[in-house]
Amino acid sequence: MSTVRSLSPTNINDFNWAQLQGQILSPGRAVDKDGKEITTVGFKRFGFDSEVPLDVLRLLYLRAHYVLPTTIVPNGEISGAAVKRSDGVEYQSKSIYYPETGSISYTTLSRFPPVKLLPPADRKRILVTGGAGFVGSHLVDRLMLLGHEVTVLDNFFTGSKTTVSHWVGHPNFEMVRHDVVEPFMIECDQIYHLACPASPPHYQFNAVKTMKTSFMGTLNMLGLAKRTKARFLISSTSEIYGDPEVHPQPEDYWGNVNPIGPRACYDEGKRVAETLTYGFHRQDGVDVRVVRIFNTYGPRMNPADGRVVSNFIVQALKGEDMTVYGDGTQTRSFQYIHDLIDGMIALMNSGETRPVNVGNPDEFTIGEFAELVRDIVEKVQDEYGIKRTRRVEIVYRPIPTDDPKQRRPDTTRAKQTLDWEPRWNVRMGLEEMVRYYKARMDEGSL
Repeated sequence: MSTVRSLSPTNINDFNWAQLQGQILSPGRAVDKDGKEITTVGFKRFGFDSEVPLDVLRLLYLRAHYVLPTTIVPNGEISGAAVKRSDGVEYQSKSIYYPETGSISYTTLSRFPPVKLLPPADRKRILVTGGAGFVGSHLVDRLMLLGHEVTVLDNFFTGSKTTVSHWVGHPNFEMVRHDVVEPFMIECDQIYHLACPASPPHYQFNAVKTMKTSFMGTLNMLGLAKRTKARFLISSTSEIYGDPEVHPQPEDYWGNVNPIGPRACYDEGKRVAETLTYGFHRQDGVDVRVVRIFNTYGPRMNPADGRVVSNFIVQALKGEDMTVYGDGTQTRSFQYIHDLIDGMIALMNSGETRPVNVGNPDEFTIGEFAELVRDIVEKVQDEYGIKRTRRVEIVYRPIPTDDPKQRRPDTTRAKQTLDWEPRWNVRMGLEEMVRYYKARMDEGSL
């Protein structure tokens, strides 16, 4: 296993995260669509500084989850499960994996990543419902690194404690197991309401529960925002447009949704959640924001959630044929998780109260996308010297009911009001996600 070096940071911007050999899983150089290197995510806008170094975020998800008991550490030693320097300074807890028994020894000893030290007047109390999910965990990482006090509310139906476990015990962080269908009381300044299953297999598993979460959960969180005078942001979805007859979809398009189909529990659930949000806004003066999220992918995405990106990558890495539902001509647009988090934070702190599409306007057919994923998986496998017995094939299956034929956002409003547009191209984000899944498979956690 690669060696691990432990450092003692004094300032989040001065810390050289690249020196943590073996913890960063060779993510490669990130460049935006103009060829300019991406070294930070976020920006200083609307009086809110959301900028953090990219390598800081990568440390939280592109790293080994454990060390071997025989790992040699330069200038130090492994003591228990913590990486130690010769001067005894600990950083980043590391559980120990014992390959001979296939067991793992967890540790609670940890030195947390350095976070900004904000004066009380600038430090916000932020509630994130669904904060242990894919999108929520990345949002929590960003808010924590920025120095705010974050409370995660999650019932772990689709989320997992492991996505935010690296913050457990931090004085700025609290995690509560709670279902938003039941009322919850807390003092807060901002509420990011993300709680709801978002992939078809999960939200169709219990359609009534999905509807209850969308309606009762949103009702409860809006009531909390009303009581505490907190700003409220709800994560809506491109699914509210249904199978669109307008392409691309602007925010003033009302959609084409089947109200009694198998996807209706999610589509109509989010539509009524938006209705509730604007009801509280008009009737009670609640300060609201609505983000309509288009297809998003990235590390920590549940490989079993049935979404096209995770399905393709995991199948290709395992050497299984890649399954395309339909004839492959239906189109989608895909945005990387960091772009979404940038857009959500910008919207929360802006003055825009209308719905805003946040997505990548670059459009692919599903067939083209499957070929792109296969090429990137093969590229990563070649770098690691992995020999393939055959090339993965792309196979086609019947298309699910009410699956939209086209989906692409009109992001004009986001550009005009938030000065936001995606920076990550699809190939670059996919490569980082492939490396993440490969590492999880190598260590046995996937």
